Amino acid sequence: MRKWSLASRLLIGQLAFLVCLSLGLSLALYHQAEQDSYEETAERMLAVAGTVAADPFVLQAATAPDPSSTLQPFARAVMDAAHIDFLTIMAPDRTRFTHRSDDQIGKAYIGSVDQALDGHSFSETYAGTLGPSVRAIVPVLDPDGEVVALVAAGITVDRVAVARNAQLPAVFLISLGALACGALASYLLSRYLRRTTHDRRPDELQSMFTFYDSALHSLREGLLLLNNDGELVLYNDQAAALLGLPPGGGGRPRDPRTLGLPGPLADLLHEGRSAEDEFHFAHDRILVVNQSPALAPPEPGAGVRRRPLARTVRRTMPPAKRLGTVTTLRDHTDIEALTGELQSMRTLTDALQAQAHEHANRLHTVVSLIELNRHSDALEFATRDLEQSQQLADDVVSAIGEPALAALLAGKSAQARERGIALAMDLAQAGSTVPLELNPGELVTIVGNLVDNAFDAVQGLPDAAVKTRFALVDSSGRDCFEITVQDNGPGITELDASQVFDQGFSTKDPKVLLPSGTGATGRGIGLPLVRQAVLRLGGTLQLDPGGSPGCGARFTVLLPLPAADNLSASGSPASGSRGVSP
Repeated sequence: MRKWSLASRLLIGQLAFLVCLSLGLSLALYHQAEQDSYEETAERMLAVAGTVAADPFVLQAATAPDPSSTLQPFARAVMDAAHIDFLTIMAPDRTRFTHRSDDQIGKAYIGSVDQALDGHSFSETYAGTLGPSVRAIVPVLDPDGEVVALVAAGITVDRVAVARNAQLPAVFLISLGALACGALASYLLSRYLRRTTHDRRPDELQSMFTFYDSALHSLREGLLLLNNDGELVLYNDQAAALLGLPPGGGGRPRDPRTLGLPGPLADLLHEGRSAEDEFHFAHDRILVVNQSPALAPPEPGAGVRRRPLARTVRRTMPPAKRLGTVTTLRDHTDIEALTGELQSMRTLTDALQAQAHEHANRLHTVVSLIELNRHSDALEFATRDLEQSQQLADDVVSAIGEPALAALLAGKSAQARERGIALAMDLAQAGSTVPLELNPGELVTIVGNLVDNAFDAVQGLPDAAVKTRFALVDSSGRDCFEITVQDNGPGITELDASQVFDQGFSTKDPKVLLPSGTGATGRGIGLPLVRQAVLRLGGTLQLDPGGSPGCGARFTVLLPLPAADNLSASGSPASGSRGVSP
């Protein structure tokens, strides 16, 4: 058995239903026409018989000694004028005074007369001498109300059927018209369904829906579907998790700007513009967003046109219809964390390379002094260099209890020496165990990006300098770890200060946005990453744009420590500040 598509099944089912409906309608109209014909004939016979019975001539003739001699010509004239089959005037005892056939005069009338004898008019269908007929019987009353005669007027059923059959063409035309209109509507609906369902069978549609729904909710990437009005129509479970949306992914279309999404991301979704690997922040996540139009697939046979009087077929594909937009979301948070760790490793590698280069120069100096037999000078030079390097390492490690952050600062110190930047670190009030209470990855992200940003701000200045300060402070009765990074660059303008934490903005090149890591490896993403890390730790981030001579931008981060493990700021090392310079 051939498997029909949904559109074909619906078309055939509708046509079968329409045929049955048309047959039923035809029968109903036929019976209605027949009933109307009988009722109309009965009313007409009542009118004719009533008119005859009310004629004074009939009353006078019916009471005469020989009624038939005067009433028979009268009855024939009425039958011819009224186009009826018979008009019988009879005595109350059924004796006929008139009849279409003269040989029936004087015989008994065949039919019911009881109601007429009681003074009432009525109609009936009865089989008489002329066959079945529709007749009406009306009494003839004298001035005293007594029944003196009866008048029966009728038309045979055959003539009634002729009148009924005259209405059948109209009945059939109505039925055929209804069938044609229904068939046309079914055909148009079938075409629409063929185009909408791509002429697929119900089992295929069910399988496609099941597979697509499974694929939608099995994707590791977030997927959102929006209509042409910029309203969110469908999203999968991963998108709900990334954006903090309620699970389910369906229901009434909603404006993404009303779902509590960050402004730039909500605007992107609503506008429906194309986007490729754009970075957006959503809550505490970094998302890579791709968005493109959702186009309807071409219809079967679309674009094929045969030119008149030509054998060639010209194929011109019509423009694809836009259905909305498709948006994919990838969680880049873990990648950024790994990139931050990689950046720390690269910083350490650069520091080791710088130290190796520096130690090679110093080693050559020591070797040259030994070759010149200046052994005491060589020993003094090597000892002094070792003490300086060891002092810096000891100060950083003793003041910063977190190994990753200590390694980062040591690497940044070596990197600053190589780039000709004076890096000063105030570690006197840091407290050797404070950073242990904080997430090391977040600390590396915050410090690394702020220091890299300061390095970029002073790069190329003759007296380039960056100051960092780490301290345990008391803020509103709660111990907090404070990080301050300041440079002596040109500062940040008020306009830039209002946008510096926006994703994609960079004072070095506002148009540059690289999809890579933290700090100097990307543009326009380092400071937003700092802000996100600070927010995740429950802290605050303040910016002093600076701008006065020798006073550049200053970033201050305040990170609260867990309440159970708070350390009093007064219990930190002695107050005062000692600079540790390379």
